[in-house]
Amino acid sequence: MQKLKDILYKVPIIDVIGATSIDIKEIAFDSRKVGSNTLFVAQKGLLTDGHLFIDKAIAIGATAVICEKLPESLQNDVTYVLVSDSDIALAYVAANYYDNPSKKLHLIGITGTNGKTTLASLSYKLFQKAGIPSGLLSTVQIQVGDNTYPATHTTPDALTINSYLAEMVTAGISHCFMEVSSHGIDQKRTESLHFSGGVFTNLTHDHLDYHNTFSEYRDVKKSFFDKLPKTAFALINIDDKNGKIMLQNTKAQKKTYALKTLADYKARIIENRFEGLLLQIDGTEVWTKLIGSFNAYNILAIYGIARELNLNKIEVLTIISELESVSGRFQYFISKSGVTAIVDYAHTPDALKNVLETINAIRTHNETLITVIGCGGDRDKAKRPKMAHIASQLSDQTIFTSDNPRSEDPQIIIDEMEAGVSAENYNKTLSIIDRKQAIKTASKLAKKQDIILIAGKGHETYQEIKGKRFDFDDYKIVQEILNNQEIRE
Repeated sequence: MQKLKDILYKVPIIDVIGATSIDIKEIAFDSRKVGSNTLFVAQKGLLTDGHLFIDKAIAIGATAVICEKLPESLQNDVTYVLVSDSDIALAYVAANYYDNPSKKLHLIGITGTNGKTTLASLSYKLFQKAGIPSGLLSTVQIQVGDNTYPATHTTPDALTINSYLAEMVTAGISHCFMEVSSHGIDQKRTESLHFSGGVFTNLTHDHLDYHNTFSEYRDVKKSFFDKLPKTAFALINIDDKNGKIMLQNTKAQKKTYALKTLADYKARIIENRFEGLLLQIDGTEVWTKLIGSFNAYNILAIYGIARELNLNKIEVLTIISELESVSGRFQYFISKSGVTAIVDYAHTPDALKNVLETINAIRTHNETLITVIGCGGDRDKAKRPKMAHIASQLSDQTIFTSDNPRSEDPQIIIDEMEAGVSAENYNKTLSIIDRKQAIKTASKLAKKQDIILIAGKGHETYQEIKGKRFDFDDYKIVQEILNNQEIRE
């Protein structure tokens, strides 16, 4: 139990009706999770308004309510806290309830369109290998030391974040690496967190279904760096034209990394093969198992994070040479039939372009490159024709298929993709709605030495159709199909 007045510390309050000395057992923003002595936070969500469920929350045990609008009828034994922004209020009460765990460890936030999962996951692995107890909050999974939990959002809600951070503190963890999405920033989920460092990867076309304009999307990312304390570092990919914008108003120590321009952390690609990358980082050569120029940026950023957190240079480079790729990020195998299959999460135009350009830079061009690609439903529609154009332009054969259609008709999504295919590439494309059938078709078309790229879903082990999730793992499916297939010369 904690006193309500303590949980409300730093919350911007307009008015309080009732006692703040009452005991609070738990906090909830979902009325279905309310129990006795609960503080219920009524939020205005995208799909529903928590204010509609205040009376229900009280009926099942809520003794205090945070809201932006008071109910018409107030109950005498309930404390009402009126605020201008319930999202901000939730961020602070969550942090206070868990005794502000982000201040008790080194929390590193990683934001940008592409590379967040790779950076967070590999930084976690690097620090673990260096003997530094670490945690991870990512799209793929949540790690508290050696304990693994499933992830549901790129950036979880404020209660979940602080709950895991508190568990990390209890477990003796000193560092945590966290993906920070634009949705998470905009919805104030990270508002009360104390970051020791922030990292910017890049900014390309994505999430315009939510943010409306690219400048709005960019400014939300920038606001994360604006709020970093002067004790933190801001590590920025300065090769990205938006990098300087991220640094404009930050109080944090400004640090940069780049492959093309002068920067605090600099790298050069010496060799780029399917087996990995040979890089020169700060004058020292290192061989890594990761592939492609986009991963050269990721490795350099990981190096920069480690150095900013005072790890030894040679130790860091040694561990980097041992790191494996993250699940669903340029994850590949060569089948018994001699076909190379690559599964990648690339779900933005820029990410897809990077992956295909990497493959084309490495391959001999005596083989056929077949790309299987779809676009998610209920998401940014403007990128659909762009994704299709890139896939058909940079591949020898492209198969358009379903990704996670969600509530949309998958055929309409494919039609919108096909609109981006130029006339000279149209004969190189097929459309097969069923994703498994599309992968089967690509596998049947592939001969020995050919390459199949399956893009868009990466690490995901499900397909979301009409509100339901069905088991679906690109990597397992293509592996099973190819390894049971006869060799075609």
